[in-house]
Amino acid sequence: MSTSKGDVEMTSDSSGIAQKRHRPLKRTPSTSVPPMPWFGIDIGGTLTKLVYFEPTDLDEYVESPDEQIREKTIHRYLTTNKAYGETGVRDVNLELSGVRINDRKGIIHFIRFPTDRMLNFVRLVKEKGFAQMSSTVCATGGGAEKYAKVAEEELGMYFHKSEEMRSLIKGIEFVAQNNLDECYYYDNPLSKDYKKVIWRWTSARCSTTDHIHDDKKCPPPEGLQYPYIVCNIGSGVSVVLVRSHNDFKRVSGSSIGGGFFQGLCFWLCGCETFEEAIELATKGDNKKLDKLVGDIYGTDYDAAGLPSDVIAASFGKVFNKEDAKNIKKEDLASAALVTTANNIGSIALNIANHHGIERIVFAGNFLRVNPIAARLLAHAMNFWSKGTKKALFLIHEGYFGAVGCLDKLVDVTNTRRMEKNSKSTTPSQASSSAGEDKEGSIEGGENVVIKDDEEMKTPRD
Repeated sequence: MSTSKGDVEMTSDSSGIAQKRHRPLKRTPSTSVPPMPWFGIDIGGTLTKLVYFEPTDLDEYVESPDEQIREKTIHRYLTTNKAYGETGVRDVNLELSGVRINDRKGIIHFIRFPTDRMLNFVRLVKEKGFAQMSSTVCATGGGAEKYAKVAEEELGMYFHKSEEMRSLIKGIEFVAQNNLDECYYYDNPLSKDYKKVIWRWTSARCSTTDHIHDDKKCPPPEGLQYPYIVCNIGSGVSVVLVRSHNDFKRVSGSSIGGGFFQGLCFWLCGCETFEEAIELATKGDNKKLDKLVGDIYGTDYDAAGLPSDVIAASFGKVFNKEDAKNIKKEDLASAALVTTANNIGSIALNIANHHGIERIVFAGNFLRVNPIAARLLAHAMNFWSKGTKKALFLIHEGYFGAVGCLDKLVDVTNTRRMEKNSKSTTPSQASSSAGEDKEGSIEGGENVVIKDDEEMKTPRD
């Protein structure tokens, strides 16, 4: 990595004798690192998530005038607004500072908007001139295919597709590495006095802002180690088995996820947004629609080990107009939410039991502004597993796919640079330059998102 000449300034010591002091030398970014700006985008079936890496180490690097202009323009627009257009929102509370990616230090900003407003987003990008600032954006999610042609024709921007599962897992592990308080679980989830307890991803410490740390009440957890299950809940549900940093695969899923819940609430309750549906569900009582074990047996069903308050049939109490007279929209929304959460929990638990895994990480935008579903999942995991399974949740919920794309952006730059070099050099020159480029580069981007072996306490493959 090359450096520029350092500036010299005159200082004096305690005796008043003038001395020369060199300011820190600025570095030139490695050719393996793409020029700013860095974006990652996850275009889901319902919600699009965008992350932007804002460099804060500008005094350490020599950047081109074009890069400086691009960074100032984007920084000014992003940081002076919390909303973009009619539906775009920046989640300021999720901002991650002091993050290091590919030897650059900065802040990750998190932005979301409904996917059905993608064309509005394209128009906004075009109007602000952002399209000329970045020719390649790494994208994941189904929309990376669906909207690739629109981005290319309207913005002259190329979507490099990043595989969804890879982006998800790399994003989760990268964010958890940079935010020690990322992962948490619920203590007494269905109680009015429930607590959120921080689960340290890479250490044995346990702490929380809600729960006063007491070694007797809160014994140190083991930290999240391989293997674990990721249950990603978006419009649909994907369940991923993670055995190591490069060994993961989708093992199950369901069509009954966030899209199912929001669709039901639209048709049954007239809710036009996810937030409206969740707010309505918090005010309702699902037991007015769901038939419980106690409704059938009059008490617990001891022979099967089923308490009286366990749901025997979702929506099982409403079969005619007479039954429906006392049902409110709030109750319908609550029953829809509980039905969705129970289905997801059942699938996740069955997969964990099948593979003998104790830790289940729930992620995805279905859990955004939705603590009820998280608490239901936490209770279900603990109850049905008799305490052998731990339901874990993540603060950044649905943004991990987009974060994983930042890592992929480096891979794309490396590949294109190598292809360009191979066309302009002889075989012997290419061999020599390959050895030089390896220094300071990132092989597959793995060290961007993966904890070292000692931290993870697991052997590499």
